[in-house]
Amino acid sequence: MATSIKLSDTIVNDAKRYGKVYSRSTPKQIEYWANIGKITEENPDLPYNFIKDILLAKSELTDNQVVPYKFG
Repeated sequence: MATSIKLSDTIVNDAKRYGKVYSRSTPKQIEYWANIGKITEENPDLPYNFIKDILLAKSELTDNQVVPYKFG
């Protein structure tokens, strides 16, 4: 369900700039930041890069881009 909210021009402009770099729309960039912020608040001891790597690994698993590791 989409909901309209008011955001400062600074946040929107920053989201536009970052969204271009990461190939995300402005709303998707804001959504990404909100998701990262939520995860960070729920896990304050985890560094940002660790959280980012977990999200990337989850995405790779969902997209079937993982291969089992073979020992030996």
